[in-house]
Amino acid sequence: MQKIFRVMIIIAMLITAYLLILAWRDDYADAPAVDAVPETTASVGADIPSTTGAAGDIPAQTQPVGNDIVTATPASAQDTGLITVTTDRYDIKISPEGGDIVYAALKQYNATLNSEKPFVLLENNSNRVYVAQSGLIGPNGIDTADGRAIYSHTANNYVMEEGQQTLSVPLTYKKDGVTVTKTFTFTANKYPIDISYKIQNASTNAWQGQMFAQLKRDDSKDPGMSDKGALSMATYLGGAWGTPEDPYNKLKFKNFSDGELNTTSDKGWVGIVQHYFVSAWTPENFTGKFFSRETGNDYFIGFNSQPVNVAPNKQITLNATLYAGPKVQSELKDVAVGLNKTVDYGLLWPISKVLFAILEGVHKVVGNWGWSIIILTILVKIALMWFSNKSYYSMAKMRAIAPRLKTLKEEHGDDRMKMSQEMMAIYKEEKVNPMAGCLPILMQMPIFLALYWVLVESVELRHAPWILWIQDLSAMDPWFILPLLMGASMFVQQQLNPQPADPMQAKVMKFLPIIFTAFMLFFPAGLVLYWTVNNLFSMTQQYIVNKKVEEEQKRRTVKVLD
Repeated sequence: MQKIFRVMIIIAMLITAYLLILAWRDDYADAPAVDAVPETTASVGADIPSTTGAAGDIPAQTQPVGNDIVTATPASAQDTGLITVTTDRYDIKISPEGGDIVYAALKQYNATLNSEKPFVLLENNSNRVYVAQSGLIGPNGIDTADGRAIYSHTANNYVMEEGQQTLSVPLTYKKDGVTVTKTFTFTANKYPIDISYKIQNASTNAWQGQMFAQLKRDDSKDPGMSDKGALSMATYLGGAWGTPEDPYNKLKFKNFSDGELNTTSDKGWVGIVQHYFVSAWTPENFTGKFFSRETGNDYFIGFNSQPVNVAPNKQITLNATLYAGPKVQSELKDVAVGLNKTVDYGLLWPISKVLFAILEGVHKVVGNWGWSIIILTILVKIALMWFSNKSYYSMAKMRAIAPRLKTLKEEHGDDRMKMSQEMMAIYKEEKVNPMAGCLPILMQMPIFLALYWVLVESVELRHAPWILWIQDLSAMDPWFILPLLMGASMFVQQQLNPQPADPMQAKVMKFLPIIFTAFMLFFPAGLVLYWTVNNLFSMTQQYIVNKKVEEEQKRRTVKVLD
């Protein structure tokens, strides 16, 4: 039975390691990791989605092409430059050509641990293309395969002043009696951006068209992984979408062109997910037809509205919301159903949700994520204390009866049947369950795996310091001190357990601390902290139980002698 017990511990640990690697491979191994500089000279027409009813092409316009991209006011110097927007959360740049957001820096998040520069989520340059696009297409659409609308605007810079609740950035396009006003509305202390198209038809003809909103990204690496270390596991980079009926679905870049995304929803969302951050579009007052496609090195995911008809002397407004920011669950759930699931905790998400809720609650009190992890570890140990005591008591009894079992082996070594019978009799007499020693390890494995995903996926722990050299609990320990402490604690804990009688098993068990130390070297420091503290408390608990059992054995021995 001892042999089975040892083997089960080894198997449990190896299964844990395997599951972590398998989960990473299934979700993340296909993430693009192209080092070449992406091409940014693709034709404008490649960015424009097809309209409903068209065979993959933009319908021919009723006016000459030259008139399709001309504003009522001649383009001035300010039209050729980018429009800058500054809020409490964003530094934004909007292009007058198409009115696309071509740059978005998140002011509350640093680019890297020791950088004072903000993290850039959206950008359009020679290193990376990742922009949020929207426009009007269709028979009278102002965005065509031959060019995007050039909007006029009244200012180059917009700043949200302290105490200001909203900031509006209007862009205007006029042609043939039709005025299109594209307005970006930013709200204080919030990441969602409202984009509206007000179409006023003062002409004598009906206006027909559709709104589209999409994200365009190339196949460059995830900048969110830049400060996690060269050997850190990559997280998911790719598309995602959801509807109230089907809240969260991943769509890898390699599947953008296979027709997998073909659904409609008036409350759904489409987006691109990366480490800790997400950008997503959601329709506001219309049903969107979701799509994805690939053009060269560029990937598109978005939706079209249904065709709209604006009669002469009438107007209509189409709205959509763009979220471009951190994966903060409390904020994402208010944007669209299922968007908060982009914080993907995997199969063990119920446990991860509970662990994060406890961590978040403790952090509100202590104000430090490292101490929060330590307190979480203590709470988990308390919750499992009854099971652990049972296990450690059984293991201590096994340690105490080890001499009797050794004598038994010497007496009946050649008669396995007799030896097994005598061993079972001793187990029954001493009320020992050899399998009980597996309980602590087996019960900790799901918690260990769930906490791993919490540390990897929760942006709240990004760049979260603990003490001294640990300045980012979500990244590996830069000096490998915690993994070495974890290995040492694991080795000491082994000495408190009954040692295997089989020499080969004993050697394998001695190597386990070394194996797991090497395994933990590149894991998030917060996870190693959890396991180290768990080992220390387990050692203390086991030492106390061992002493108690030794005292019981001494009293029994004295009683027998008397």
